[in-house]
Amino acid sequence: MAEQVSSLKTGIKYKNTPIGNIPVDWEVKKLGDTASNEKYSFTGGPFGSDLKEDSYTDDGVRVIQLQNIGDGKFFDEYKIFTSEEKANQLKNCNIYPGDIIIAKMADPVARACIIPDVDKRYLMASDGIRLLINKEKYDVNFMLYAVNSPNFRKNAESHSTGSTRLRIGLTELRNLLIAIPPLREQKKIAEILTTVDEAIEKTDQIIEKTKEAKKGLMQRLFTHGIGHKKFKKTEIGEIPEEWDVKRVKEIGEVITGNTPSTKIKDYYGDDYMFVTPADMNDFKYVKTTARMLSDAGIKVSRKVPKNSVLVVCIASIGKIAMAFEDCSTNQQINTIICNEKVNPHFIYYLMISKISKISSLSGKTAVPIVNKSLFSELLVQIPHLTEQQKIAEILSCVDEEIEKDTKHQEQLESFKNGLMQVLLTGKVRVSV
Repeated sequence: MAEQVSSLKTGIKYKNTPIGNIPVDWEVKKLGDTASNEKYSFTGGPFGSDLKEDSYTDDGVRVIQLQNIGDGKFFDEYKIFTSEEKANQLKNCNIYPGDIIIAKMADPVARACIIPDVDKRYLMASDGIRLLINKEKYDVNFMLYAVNSPNFRKNAESHSTGSTRLRIGLTELRNLLIAIPPLREQKKIAEILTTVDEAIEKTDQIIEKTKEAKKGLMQRLFTHGIGHKKFKKTEIGEIPEEWDVKRVKEIGEVITGNTPSTKIKDYYGDDYMFVTPADMNDFKYVKTTARMLSDAGIKVSRKVPKNSVLVVCIASIGKIAMAFEDCSTNQQINTIICNEKVNPHFIYYLMISKISKISSLSGKTAVPIVNKSLFSELLVQIPHLTEQQKIAEILSCVDEEIEKDTKHQEQLESFKNGLMQVLLTGKVRVSV
């Protein structure tokens, strides 16, 4: 294809190609050329007019939606169906177990997964693309990793259209290039990456099981406490006799954040975190933020002390976190600056247990909002300070396990990405 240009110390010889240097015994193929010779082996879903809402049924042939297509993983939660008759009418849009399905739309664009072996056939929605691999020349799992690789993703994005949400067409996707090693090497590369994926999946299962155990533990601790035998009925349910029912405004000062004018550059710098809902993740503390405030910026905002409890009360209602250090928040967040009668870590977990209640206060509006007044009146159960401390310590231990496993999972993901970068480009060869 092109002249040989380099050779590494390992003795591997490379050649120049339109997608960079690859080993001389590798090929560059268009994605569409890796498809089987069978009819409809590389095809898109139906036009919207061919599969409308009135085509959906309670059972029949399952329709694969964008929500089902993960980055290397099939998500089974979203289930809609159409009739056998409709699926027969759209025969060219049927897809089968073992096929690869690629998403035309972000996020991210061109992500792909393998169709599970649960039903005999499925029907793609309009933004799916079926890829039935020529199995005599290509390994399905290798092709899945190649399509989901950073280089292919970047190329797909550059050939996509759309300003708010990227979309790639069937023709553009068909013509994207992939570096292809010999079949035995394809299988070995896929085997190595699958081993890492299995480790990631096992870690994910451990995290999910710990989270479920935490939910049960919280339910028990916030209704029965530790070692109580006598209980009383209250307006928020049965609680230990020694506990009190308080309004949020009685356990601390409630403040709503604000955003310093972005037109004044001096307000922004690197002195104080400026927390928005996007900065709040599954971890307890907010330790980094996308934007930071200067000394001037913090003076025109509402300063939040370290260990205050942050509760998102507009749009993304239900996100809860703690301030790792003195900071400020935007107007979507109501903050509880806890008084000396309560343990802030206990209040953090208590707020998590109240997410459903907090969400219900917003009512049914286009943009859910729980204003400061409503939030301040929320009723909560409060044990004595010593018991608060014990409950917080128990739940913190569980959180530490979750955080440790999550960081391990992130390390595995990073390791996998690094492997994909070198294995799928031939920079590192595998023994076969």
